[in-house]
Amino acid sequence: MAKYLSPHSQLMYSAANQQAQLCFGHVHHKRLRPTVHAFKYGVYFIRLPLRSLANDTFSSRWVSRNRFNLLSFHDKDHGDGKRPLLEWIDAQLKEEGIHDANGEILLQTFPRVLGYVFNPVSFWFCHREDGQLRAILCEVCNTFGERHYYLLASETALQYGEEYTARKIFHVSPFCAIEGSYRFRFMLKEKIVNQLLHEQTIACVDYDDENGPLLLTSISGESSPLSDTTALRAFIFYPLMTFGIIAKIHWQALQLWIKRVPFFRKPLPPSQELSR
Repeated sequence: MAKYLSPHSQLMYSAANQQAQLCFGHVHHKRLRPTVHAFKYGVYFIRLPLRSLANDTFSSRWVSRNRFNLLSFHDKDHGDGKRPLLEWIDAQLKEEGIHDANGEILLQTFPRVLGYVFNPVSFWFCHREDGQLRAILCEVCNTFGERHYYLLASETALQYGEEYTARKIFHVSPFCAIEGSYRFRFMLKEKIVNQLLHEQTIACVDYDDENGPLLLTSISGESSPLSDTTALRAFIFYPLMTFGIIAKIHWQALQLWIKRVPFFRKPLPPSQELSR
């Protein structure tokens, strides 16, 4: 749950959101039925304040925007791949009747590593000008090159620690049917280390079918400013991470197949790419 440590930390929190962050943490995944299957991997991801960054580059020689580097972020990897990201996300929100998400928009996603990336899920945290969390857009990709967006929003501001649900309509895993619903929960905690503010974040996405909870998943991390040091740390300690994501997805699928977990053929993608 969000925790503001003092009026001073409130100001530091706002300042932290105006620069790119690199977060180190873990991906957790646990299947409950028909056999228990769990794994945990170390990962890192970036959190980008899109309005503050605009078209600016990053403050690290090892991280680039829209060009090759050890780590990079390419605008075309998100949205419709054509329009500027802010123009695209603002249009999506307005089409859904959300006209007050005019504050910062934080995009949480995996960076490219040596030009390659696969993002199973990215999160767009859309705020009001007063800092309240107005909506979250969950951008889900599968290994077939398809993409779908789940929009989490209400008439009032969203709250960290609260649970939000969405009906599952998009194929991700061949070991899960297109039925049931997702339960989303996002948590944020702040702490000060050496007079610098660090954010600890966790995004939980659990899946329920008609028989109850089936999958429990989360991605967690602790933020640091994106810099030469943090970028090199990520590249050295997690070599070829995004290549490994694809390899691990197929390795886990093989284990589920060996355990004879029921297999479902891929259906046609939903007619609309955004569901609320």
